[in-house]
Amino acid sequence: MKELTGKERISRILKRKPVDRIGLFEHFWGDTLKTWQAEGHINEKEDLTDHFKLDMAISSCFKMQAKIDFKNEIIEEDEETVLERDGNGATLRRHKLHDATPEHVDFLVKEWKDWEEHIKPFLKPTRDRIDFKTYRQDKDKANKKERFYFLGGPNVFELMHPVCGHEYMLLGMGLDPDWIKDMVGIYSELIVNLMETLFAEEGKPDGIWFYEDMGFKGRPFISLDMYREIIQPGHKKTIDFAHSLGLPVIMHSCGFVEPLVPGFIESGVDCLQVIEVKAGMDLLKLKREFGDKLVFCGGMDARNLVANNIDAIRAELHEKIPVVKEGYGYILHSDHSIPTDCSYETYRYFVDEGLKLGRY
Repeated sequence: MKELTGKERISRILKRKPVDRIGLFEHFWGDTLKTWQAEGHINEKEDLTDHFKLDMAISSCFKMQAKIDFKNEIIEEDEETVLERDGNGATLRRHKLHDATPEHVDFLVKEWKDWEEHIKPFLKPTRDRIDFKTYRQDKDKANKKERFYFLGGPNVFELMHPVCGHEYMLLGMGLDPDWIKDMVGIYSELIVNLMETLFAEEGKPDGIWFYEDMGFKGRPFISLDMYREIIQPGHKKTIDFAHSLGLPVIMHSCGFVEPLVPGFIESGVDCLQVIEVKAGMDLLKLKREFGDKLVFCGGMDARNLVANNIDAIRAELHEKIPVVKEGYGYILHSDHSIPTDCSYETYRYFVDEGLKLGRY
């Protein structure tokens, strides 16, 4: 088969149709590009997507915070961290020296009445929630580079916990599920309305990428039954809308989410990403059990990349790629993202060896 463009390749992979090779994509820490540029591996005017010839691109273009014009209030600050209150009324401690998940300190919303008073009235699908310019520019660039272009953003699970925190959200699911269902309904409707407005003015992307971190080490946050009862209606609403426009959907979820995969398939997810090894996810097992229904992106242990362990990287690629490439449904990606600890030479080897093994 002739060499395909990234757009052609990902379009075919998401339908599990024959391609020239497996796909390629990656997420990087913000400082990784700067480090590799400073070391002379990448030109100052070159980005990582161009340098490694990634097959796709993503933009996040929606502002989903309740009060979108709210300027974070600084409560306290030191040399390394800052404690802030944001437009959801959440108090979070963030690291200033590196990009990391913030510490959840307190939340204004702890129960249904707080949601009704402080958040729900503000969640309107207004135009100022949409970054039309970024979408237009990134979509045009992807089209010129012949890459598959995704509109990315959080779905309902990933929108609720910044409002009330995981603890109150999960307590609500068990003790007051109608409250959580109300949040799911409001957020899924907001997502669809914003997509309708954006696409009507700027045209459709090639696909939709939803972020939903629904697991931690060894377990998902909720059971499959709870997923089906509470979260799935929101997923189906947003995914059905995407599919109605002919747009495939990738669902990202960190953590151990294997028990939820049947529910994801029922919701219409086309591709599962990121398949986190250290959380207990097993790419080869998923391929055996669900490879006829799902495409996979990720599942390569980022710890080997961080350790710059070429032998371990080689062994993992040789173990997994020949299996997951069967049926044309795989996109090469680490199981997390690439930090500055990973050397350029290590990541270059990972890409080159993975794509060599992934040719058809």
